This record gives sequence, C-alpha cells and structure tokens, in this order.
Amino acid sequence: MPQTTPILELQRQRMLLEIEYFTEKEAYRKFTENRGLARSVKRGDTWFPLRVGKSYYNSLNQLCIEVFRTTDQDIEHNFEFGRPVQFFKQPTPNPSYYNFTATVSYVDGDRMVVAVPDTAPIIELQNTDQQLGVQLSFDETSYRTMFDALDRVMRAKNNRLAELRDLFYKPTPSQFYTFSPLSFPWLNPTQENAVNMVLRAKDVAIVHGPPGTGKTTTLVEAIFETLHREPQVLVCAQSNMAVDWISERLVDRGVNVLRIGNPTRVNDKMLSFTYERRFEAHPDYELLWSIRKAIRELRQHRKRGSENWHQKMDRLKSRAAELEIRINAELFGEARVIACTLVGSANRLLEGQKYNTLFIDEAAQALEAASWIPIRRVRRVILAGDHCQLPPTVKSLAALKAGLGKTLMERLVENHPEAVTLLGVQYRMNEEIMRFSSDWFYGGKVQSAPQIKHRSILDYDIPMEWIETDVDGEEFVGESFGRINKKEAEQTLDILKKYFTKIGKARILEERIDVGVISPYRAQVQYLRHLVRRDGFFKPYRSLISINTVDGFQGQERDVILISLVRSNDDGQIGFLRDLRRMNVAITRARMKLIILGNPDTMTRHPFYRKLYEYVEALREASADTEEQRS
Repeated sequence: MPQTTPILELQRQRMLLEIEYFTEKEAYRKFTENRGLARSVKRGDTWFPLRVGKSYYNSLNQLCIEVFRTTDQDIEHNFEFGRPVQFFKQPTPNPSYYNFTATVSYVDGDRMVVAVPDTAPIIELQNTDQQLGVQLSFDETSYRTMFDALDRVMRAKNNRLAELRDLFYKPTPSQFYTFSPLSFPWLNPTQENAVNMVLRAKDVAIVHGPPGTGKTTTLVEAIFETLHREPQVLVCAQSNMAVDWISERLVDRGVNVLRIGNPTRVNDKMLSFTYERRFEAHPDYELLWSIRKAIRELRQHRKRGSENWHQKMDRLKSRAAELEIRINAELFGEARVIACTLVGSANRLLEGQKYNTLFIDEAAQALEAASWIPIRRVRRVILAGDHCQLPPTVKSLAALKAGLGKTLMERLVENHPEAVTLLGVQYRMNEEIMRFSSDWFYGGKVQSAPQIKHRSILDYDIPMEWIETDVDGEEFVGESFGRINKKEAEQTLDILKKYFTKIGKARILEERIDVGVISPYRAQVQYLRHLVRRDGFFKPYRSLISINTVDGFQGQERDVILISLVRSNDDGQIGFLRDLRRMNVAITRARMKLIILGNPDTMTRHPFYRKLYEYVEALREASADTEEQRS
C-alpha cells in the first residue's frame, strides 16, 4: 500500500468535497427546474405566497426585509440563520427569480427577517401585485469556506496549525499535563474523568458521549473549569441548535457568552447574548446609527462635481469605522465564551482573534473540512460527540463510499485512543431499552443510573415491543421523499391509541406524558402528521406528540417512542436503514417505552435487525414467564 501523508490525505478530502459540491449543486439545479412549487413548499424549502413587511437597516448595517408565511403554517420548514435564499414572483406558468441572493437573519415561527443587498428592489418587493415567494438557495458560501479551510491546513508551515495537522493524521501519542485529578462531586466518575482529561490535554481530548450520558453537562463543566485557567474560549458546533443549547447552559452558569449569529429559538433569553443585540445595547450605538444614516443620505443626495462630498464621506466613514472597532473590542473583551457554528467561525468579526482552546460539540456530525475552519485560531482542540450516532450528511454516494463521511472525530478516535474518554452512565432510558444499544454499539460499557433503571409508565409493562406489520406495504414516492407505508402508519397510530387508552387520558394530561413518533422517511412523517391532525382522538394530546425523522429527533428524548420502519418487501431491501447509526439514535430517544413497527421478514435479513428482533422477543418471553408466575 502506498505511503500516505497528512497533505495527501487532505488533498483527497478536498477532491471528495469537490465531488460533493458539484453533486449537490447539480441536484439543486435539477430540483429547482423540475419540482412543482407545491412540492417545494411541502418539503419546507419554500414559503409561498409571502406577505412582505417593513424594511430597515439592522445593527450590523445590513438592509433587512421582513417576510411572513401566509399558508401551510403546519409544515416544518428548513429556513434558519445564515442560509442563502432567493425571492421569486409567480407569473404563470413558471416562477421568475430576482437577480440577487439574500441571507436569513433570523426566523421566528412564520416570520422571517432576511438580509438583502443594498441594491435589492425593496419597494417592488413590498408593492408588487404578483404573488411573491422565497426559497432556499444552494449554499455556495459554506463550500467556499470549507475549501479555504482545507487549503490553509495544507499550506500551513512552522506554526501550530501545521503541528495539529501532523499530530491528528499520525498515531504519534498526544501530550498531557500531569496534575492530581480535581474532584466534582456532582458528576459521576466517568464525567469527572472526562473533565480532568480535558484540563490535562495539551493538544486534543475527545469526550465520547453515548445517548443520555450527560455529554452537554460534562462539556459545560469542562468549559467552566477551563475558564478558570484561560481568559476566553471558542465554542463551536455543526448546527445552530447545538450552539444555542450549549450557550444557554453556559449562560445559566453565569458565563458571559457572545453568540455570533442568531439563535434558532427567538426568545429574549436567547437573543440577549447575541452579538447583534449586545451591539445595539452599547452606549455608543446611537451615535454610530446616526452617522450611518448620514452616510446613506449623503449617498442618495450626491451633488455632481461637489468637491467636498468625498471629504465629507471619508470623514463620516472613518468616524463610523472607529466607533465600530471600539464597540467590537469592548464586546469581545467582556465575553468569556465566543459561540458560533463551525462555518460561522469564518465570520469577519472573528478576524485576527486567537484562542488557546476550541470546544467542538456535535463533532461526529461535522464534515472534516468544516471542523478545520475554527482550528486555525487555536492551540488545542476538545471534541465532544458520538460517532455511533448521526453521521454528517453526504449527498454524493461516490464521495461517501470514498470516505468523505469520515469525520475528524472518527480519525482522532482511531489515531489517538489515549485522548478518548467514554461517558459510561446514562440517565435517560429504562435499562432494557438501553441494554441493546450498549451491547451493539458501545461494547456493553454503558450502564444505567440506578434511579432510572426500572422506569416505566405502566406496572409490569414490557419496555420494548416489536409490532409486526404486513409485507408489501411500502410505496416509492420520489427521490426526495423516499418511501411511504400507509398501512403501517395507520397501524402505528392504532397502537398509540391503545397505549393511551391503557394509561388513561387524565394521567397523560396531568403528568404531561410525551410521545415521539419517528420514521426514517419524510413521506411517512408527513402522512403520520396528516393522520394525527385528522383524527379527533388525538386532539387533547397534540401538544404532547411530536412526529419527525430520525435527524429531527437528534438530541431529544420522549417518555414513549414509536418507530415506523416503513420498509416491507419480498427482497429484504432496506435502503438507508443499513446506516445503523440512525437506528441507534431512533431507539435511544425513549425514556420508558419503545414500540417498533416493521415487517420482520424484510428487516431481519440484516444481522442488526435480526439481533434487535430476537432481543425484543426474548424480553416478551421473559415478561410472559413472569406473568405466569404471578398468576
């Protein structure tokens, strides 16, 4: 086998990322050309028709326009901070796109604020007599940022980035300080061990957190302790939601967090630590705003040949820049934690900033190229996540097979096992739900905390069940939606009704017993949602029932989980259900009851599902024996 080097490996990563880039760009082009508008709205990629609200300049001096979704408000959409979008108007038969790209500033329910270029035809958007829409655009910026990060890592010489690159790609042992372990009585021994390893690491440490083991609690503790030794740290994650979650937990601990970018949940608590809100609240902001206003007015009323126009403009611009730099310096100077997404760490606001420590949460969900974006700013890296749960999304099958899906965290787990600590006590699931996942994915090393070992809703209930569904129920409904199994969806809700009836309405409502219905296929999710909306039985419980894909449930938990596997055919074809990490996420969302609906003849041809089926059957038989002894 030819000798490989870090540079060759990174060049390979870049080549695979290019394949992914062109695949996604081409898929987006085809999808935009071929899909019907209604389908795009259903997928959550388009709002149509829109109501356009006011326009204004925000505190970052971006021209913004407010838009409101007026129909299909029950569909979960995919718009979030930082995503590029395009406006269109809808003359028949085809939409006509405006010639500018905008960026989502924030979304709150059915209201969205979008930053547009200064040249955007705002008045036309606000007053057009044609129906307007907005749709997600291809995200060119994220790819450019990832390519740039890989290029910087490959070019790095005689600096810390070059050292980290060579260390991460080779099995040379990483270095640790030696000091007596600190005690954290409120953590369990595996969490305490992880925090100590983070504090000792000179180069890298990995906190491997299986479901329900308190990864965020451990990470927050490690960040809090690091801040006793360092003035400021950088905290990143792949998704805005993960950045919000850890930021909120740090703010609850009294840490001054500066969140670059807007949160996914728009409430006063979350907004209060965003850069934008802090910038607006600064005492000098009013003066800066009036100078910016004067600049805009001067631009509009430029007199031809006026000699002092340029001098006036230069004076105002210089004063505005001076104020901006001063406000920025103060905001960054006060903050102890700078929090943003991995791609967001390339923001111009962070230009020139350096940190000793970078914490990456959700590290197992990020493409390696994305993880390298913030690493250039730091001296050591702490990764937290679980490479046995959801992987990064890769659209190109060729790039996936060639290794684009392999994350930096997986690479480090292989090359630096000495830097990994496993959190080994879980606080979420009944022991029997957790045991299968622990045995299959974590070598049996995860144990249940004593207080939750036997948690259940009903006495003598079997914590896990597999309900058999009919063969040949699945239908194919197009590439983007995958498959649907209407019979199984109806059966899923019948089973839920029976279980609710057993528990009793009063108890469900009083104790707020919550339920998650999961399916790997988006079409099945939408059909299940449609059935629940239509069925009067579920009306009192609607706020307690969430229906989503596996990805939509990442990081969440419910008292009861039902999983509709959908696949049912004579050939044993199970498609992307072969990615077992997705199933690990699905089965570990349940606290007290897990019900799997699927066709065993189709599913059990795969060894994982056969083993799962046998495990559930053994639980049922053991329960029947116990029942017999009791009677």
